Amino acid sequence: MKALILVGGFGTRLHPLTLSFPKPLVDFANKPIVLHQIEALKEVGVTEVILAINYQPEVMISFLKEYEDKLGIKIRCSQETEPLGTAGPLALARDKLVDGSGEPFFVLNCDVISEYPFAELIQFHKSHDGEATIMVTKVDEPSKYGVVVMDEDSGRRVDRFVEKPKVFVGNKINAGIYLLNPSVLDRIELRQTSMEKEVFPKIASDKLLYAMVLPGFWMDIGQPEDYITGQCLYLDSLRKKASTKLAAGRHIVGNVLIHENAVIGEGCIIGPDVAIGPGCVIDSGVKLSRCTVMRGVLIQEQASVSSSIIGWRSTVGQRAQIENMTIGEGVHVYDKVHINGGVVPPHREIKSSILTHETVK
Repeated sequence: MKALILVGGFGTRLHPLTLSFPKPLVDFANKPIVLHQIEALKEVGVTEVILAINYQPEVMISFLKEYEDKLGIKIRCSQETEPLGTAGPLALARDKLVDGSGEPFFVLNCDVISEYPFAELIQFHKSHDGEATIMVTKVDEPSKYGVVVMDEDSGRRVDRFVEKPKVFVGNKINAGIYLLNPSVLDRIELRQTSMEKEVFPKIASDKLLYAMVLPGFWMDIGQPEDYITGQCLYLDSLRKKASTKLAAGRHIVGNVLIHENAVIGEGCIIGPDVAIGPGCVIDSGVKLSRCTVMRGVLIQEQASVSSSIIGWRSTVGQRAQIENMTIGEGVHVYDKVHINGGVVPPHREIKSSILTHETVK
């Protein structure tokens, strides 16, 4: 089987992290976002992954080459020279996706984190005679999204899509995970076009589109606030499925993921919902909660970080307080500085407190 991952463009929603790395290579729970997806695809027998990309393909391929050997899976890029939306990239990659086997192929949005129930999706897809299966997830406030409406008889064939309904028509939305027969490619032109607004509605009108409700958690982690929420959901899922991967000890509160070569000092309080990357040094008396501390970060004595992302190789000074922040690569926050709400681009020095939501210039 093959899979196409829609990597997208510049990742502006996830600035300043994507100023240093393409979005798929930004760490999530100590692993590049796209690697979570590739590993899950490998588990169900996918042998080739195509990354649909229009930004820094050479960086992507260089980074992922090592994983080709580790995972035993082929990884290729399909590069856009102009934006093609969410459907156009499938037409562009047609020659890479179609091999004459007739096997369906996966399509994933790179921003999506979940438990990736691909085996169940394959089984569901084989159980109907449709052309495409989309995964849907239930939400509490469907009026914010495009809602997927099922036909009343089967409860699983898609009847129509309703964009941000003002009157309740359902609570299931597109989860950005699809399994498509090769014939779907015949419906897509090589131009900027949308799966959600153009292709899927046509397949639904032909009564050939089915939807499977995604079990477990789901989150689009394409912006910092949702990234942190997604991490909380991921760590909770990890506790239920593979709790031995989580940290334990007197200084640990709730779900915490700590890389094996990170150094944690005495008297710290770590958690809940924290991920600490490789090469990090967390000095004594530090408090961390609901945050990501990426590769090579130093957090000095008595500092505290909450509801924030600390980018690669940054330094947080003694007794500094960081709340509701997204900090880019190589930032230095000075001792006793308090920053709350905002964005710090890479390689900046924060010498004084910032208590209003702003982007540091």
